[in-house]
Amino acid sequence: MFDQDDLEGIRGARKRWKEETLEPFLEAHGERRDRFATVSNHEVDRLYTPEDVADMEYEEDLGFPGEPPYTRGPYPTMYRGRTWTMRQFAGFGTAEETNERFHYLIEQGQTGLSTAFDMPSLMGIDSDHAMSEGEVGTEGVAVDTLRDMEILFDGIDLGEVSTSFTINPSAPVIYAMYVALADRQGVPREEIRGTLQNDMLKEFIAQKEWVIPPEPSLEVVTDTIEFAVDETPTFHPISISGYHIREAGSTAAQEAAFTLADGFAYVEDCLERGLDVDDFAPLLSFFFNAHNSIFEEIAKFRATRRVYARVMADRYGASKPQSRRLKFHTQTAGQSLTAQQPLNNIVRTTVQALAGVFGGTQSLHTNSFDEALALPTEKAVRVALRTQQIIAEESGAADIVDPMGGSYAIEALTEEMDTKIMAYLEEIEEVGDGSIRDGVLVGIEQGYFHREIQDASYEYQRRVERGEEVVVGVNEYTIDEDTAPEIHQVDETTRDRQLERLERVKAERDDAAVEDTLEALSDTIEAGENVMPPIVDAVKAYATMGEIMQVLEDHHGSYQETASPV
Repeated sequence: MFDQDDLEGIRGARKRWKEETLEPFLEAHGERRDRFATVSNHEVDRLYTPEDVADMEYEEDLGFPGEPPYTRGPYPTMYRGRTWTMRQFAGFGTAEETNERFHYLIEQGQTGLSTAFDMPSLMGIDSDHAMSEGEVGTEGVAVDTLRDMEILFDGIDLGEVSTSFTINPSAPVIYAMYVALADRQGVPREEIRGTLQNDMLKEFIAQKEWVIPPEPSLEVVTDTIEFAVDETPTFHPISISGYHIREAGSTAAQEAAFTLADGFAYVEDCLERGLDVDDFAPLLSFFFNAHNSIFEEIAKFRATRRVYARVMADRYGASKPQSRRLKFHTQTAGQSLTAQQPLNNIVRTTVQALAGVFGGTQSLHTNSFDEALALPTEKAVRVALRTQQIIAEESGAADIVDPMGGSYAIEALTEEMDTKIMAYLEEIEEVGDGSIRDGVLVGIEQGYFHREIQDASYEYQRRVERGEEVVVGVNEYTIDEDTAPEIHQVDETTRDRQLERLERVKAERDDAAVEDTLEALSDTIEAGENVMPPIVDAVKAYATMGEIMQVLEDHHGSYQETASPV
């Protein structure tokens, strides 16, 4: 990208600057510390110049927005066309309470819904299960049957809203409920928009919520993708998630690499199913974390898009631009929030949100300042949403496409991130004897991912304890006064009200019809066919989440993680 004579001139000028300007200044004043590194412990240089990007080819490595390799963004106008979707996570208590919060967020200017579920729903058991005691509605909304979904979206036209569902083992059931609700509302299936997280591989790697073992879990995910291609072509049936990998303690490069590995594993499984890559790849979406080291995060997003575009074309033969275009949702780093001086979290969230915007995200959730203590209050949610709106409307960050592009530092960090991501992918492929899918499955079974994340998390914590990593209000700039805000309280009657509704639904439904649909699901599994059509029929008959998931568990068994060697 640079003329060799120009580079020689820059090298000479830099040498002179170092000797005449830098070294005398360092001798007199020094620097704040001996080593400067990102949250991921990636050391950054004092200064970047064209020398650091001398090998970069503009069209091959950067290109233009909306064109491969998509380093500069997946769309040509980015936020000058429309801003990212502001999709605040919401869900607690019963469907009525969360529906009220949904309407509040829409009134405040939110442009997309994002649904949080309680632990029983996440794990595919009903609110009346013994294991649900103390968990109903406490960290998300309780959804047992289609009746809960009907209430959850009361007064909300599914043809007008985009909805995200953060749920994994029982994701096919929630997806079926949303499809069934669209049918009830008279909204054509091909018009419903939204995203299902449905990423089971990262569950076995990081978040640890599962019902059936990895391989049948992968089969069911592929069922949902196949169903979406045919039935809901504007709904994303999976959000391949690095967020939880990062929350578990990974580095930025591990987050990007392990997420892409999971994504390519799903691609390979779909191809083995006989699906055409250009039919299903446009429906794949991704979900990343935005942490505190703003330049590392921007580089991560840009490099991940570039690697994805390259691998999808070269390895999997994707030819359509939309099949190579990585689209992603971003959430600010929950792990970075502190219970100490919680108002500081507003600043952390703003920095992280800017990283997502400068990195070219398609939708964004900003964490609320009180989330280290409890589910967010309406006040905290409003501040989090206003943070996005100020960035979009007042900061100018949304006015220039890829404003960080061309920065010597950003481009050098992007190239370094690309190299690290590819090294991990090649290692995983080698473990799988040429298959990334098999490498991911073997890596899960052998504890490879656990060890990598565990080591990174341990090293970070050690740096905090040694004071090498400053956490404002925790290991530096502490105060003695109580800074805890008023927190959200879940109504203690939530479980009783939810159980009353579940009991009423069971009493009013046609039990024979429920049994027929569950038997049809069982027969479908036995035949090795797609499970989504019978699951849709089952939820329409008001079969419960737990009843449907039990059929899957009866056929595939449950999963017990084995301890991996240290």
